[in-house]
Amino acid sequence: MSEVAVNVRIEGRVQGVWYRGWTVQVATELGVSGWVRNRRDDSVEAVFSGTQTQIDKIIEKCHSGPSAARVDRVIVKDETGTIEPGFKYLPTL
Repeated sequence: MSEVAVNVRIEGRVQGVWYRGWTVQVATELGVSGWVRNRRDDSVEAVFSGTQTQIDKIIEKCHSGPSAARVDRVIVKDETGTIEPGFKYLPTL
């Protein structure tokens, strides 16, 4: 199966509610590669790479996030470039 990659911006109450930790956990469970970080505008940004099925599943889960989160909007864009295997945190941007 071919790999696809997307850049996802999650807006709402998504910082201080374990959204990044939850994202790492879900991505690892689904076998998705990429990264996640907080942004100074109070959103969370992530890059996901995997099969289309994996990407569809993680994007669907991003619409709810962990139980303490309130997701108002999920913005998905195609991502180009090389994504290293595994999933990690990046520093806040």
